[in-house]
Amino acid sequence: MSGSESPHFGPRGVRRGAVLTLVFASALATAAATNSLPQADSAPPVIPTRAVASTVDSGEVAAAAAKAMADGKSGTEAAEEVVSRSGDRWGAVYDKGEYEEFEQALDGEYTGVGLSARRTAGGLMEVTRVHPGGPAAGAGIRAGDTVRDIDGADVAGRPVTDVMALLRGDALGEGGAGKSAGAGTPVVLGLERAGHRWTRTLRRARLSTESVTVGKLTGGARMIKVDAFTKGSGEQVRDAVRDAPRGAGILLDLRGNGGGLVSEAVKAASAFLDGGLVATYDIKGAQRALYADPGGDTGRPVVVLVDSGTMSAAELVTGALQDRGRSITVGSRTFGKGSVQMPSTLPDGSVAELTVGHYRTPAGHTVDGRGITPDLAASDHAGQQAQTVLSGLGGTA
Repeated sequence: MSGSESPHFGPRGVRRGAVLTLVFASALATAAATNSLPQADSAPPVIPTRAVASTVDSGEVAAAAAKAMADGKSGTEAAEEVVSRSGDRWGAVYDKGEYEEFEQALDGEYTGVGLSARRTAGGLMEVTRVHPGGPAAGAGIRAGDTVRDIDGADVAGRPVTDVMALLRGDALGEGGAGKSAGAGTPVVLGLERAGHRWTRTLRRARLSTESVTVGKLTGGARMIKVDAFTKGSGEQVRDAVRDAPRGAGILLDLRGNGGGLVSEAVKAASAFLDGGLVATYDIKGAQRALYADPGGDTGRPVVVLVDSGTMSAAELVTGALQDRGRSITVGSRTFGKGSVQMPSTLPDGSVAELTVGHYRTPAGHTVDGRGITPDLAASDHAGQQAQTVLSGLGGTA
């Protein structure tokens, strides 16, 4: 298992309009910190049953919040109680601060010390990546170092999501969700490198995420890794495809991608399609569709790499390219989050997300509760197998 402080998203605000988002509840939003959902070397997740539309509407939730406020009680807590009784698996209520954090995260920002980590087979927390220019980098922390404790709390054997929450300064309440400490707050890390132990006090900072990274593979092929569909990530994918050598294949790595903005996911899919259907969805029974932009590259070989942490908007991209015959999908079954939530602002400024529908792939396949089955199942060495498939498709320049 591995993780990063930057969350894999989660809710997205609607700025005075009906912007479609595929989102998940706060407990899973915290659990989906970068690459922190189960990977190939851990037990597969329990795929949830298909979500149902909420049995309450936003008006009822708002009314409950307003009544509680008039009685001198918490409107947010009243709204949470109504949503929890609604049968809406993915419904959630966020206070104003939490929702602002989600919005900032989807804009490509987060508060933390700038490191990613994974749990080793022995239960230790190993640093896998250090954010250039972040507090961790400034303190001399390097990939391969071991984080032994955070603010005096031993982290050996703890879930990666808990460790990332401690680095962010989250209040670890029930379900792992909580408020994050602000930029400038201190956090003390106990570290180890090659048997040498030391302690560093870092101050959290506001950092920009690196949602899209591009690497070169043998023969001129390109690997495009998308950690989350944050603002601008779709255009970054399109730019990477345009910049790849003529005839070079693309390995699109969506492992551990917890979703994000649907508009960015559609742009990313458009890099490989020349218009046409990306997905259909329903909003309270009304059928709608999402279409790719014209002019995408339809000639390059494409392999999409997925796992059990591929969810929501990332599944939308996977399903579109698979159903349209535009890619070969390699890996393990995706998470299965295909329900549509719409947010509404409550009287106290908090935000309620209620399930209003579900989306389907171009071939009409339901994703919610089912996930997407790859064309080639692979767990161990999935990345290597994906490269082999890409080479077999002629994906070398």
